[in-house]
Amino acid sequence: QVQLVESGGGLVQPGGSLRLSCAASRSFFTVNTMGWFRQAPGKEREFVAAISWSGGSTYYADSVKGRFTISWDNAKNAVYLQMNSLKPGDTAVYYCAAASGYYLDGPLEEIYMDYWGKGTLVTVSS
Repeated sequence: QVQLVESGGGLVQPGGSLRLSCAASRSFFTVNTMGWFRQAPGKEREFVAAISWSGGSTYYADSVKGRFTISWDNAKNAVYLQMNSLKPGDTAVYYCAAASGYYLDGPLEEIYMDYWGKGTLVTVSS
């Protein structure tokens, strides 16, 4: 069992940056894919970004490509999401998730994910 805890959310102005962190309760040795999803008020949860265990492969939703960067620090059992040039449309609860399988050939599907965090709220507003 892997427990995931997100942090780093908050209120930021449009154009600003935030870095989300996802800490795991233990080593990721059974995990091959990590991802970030988000759920905006009144909308379904959607895929944001994914990364392979090695960090060599990443995949991004078109809506965040070029603005968000996902990274994985195995030594710290942590995954990060650097978010730049934030827009009001990025406002959502952001969730970290882990999968034992390798799913970097396209957007992650929720059904692939074995473990989920409880989320951290990001609000982009002036």
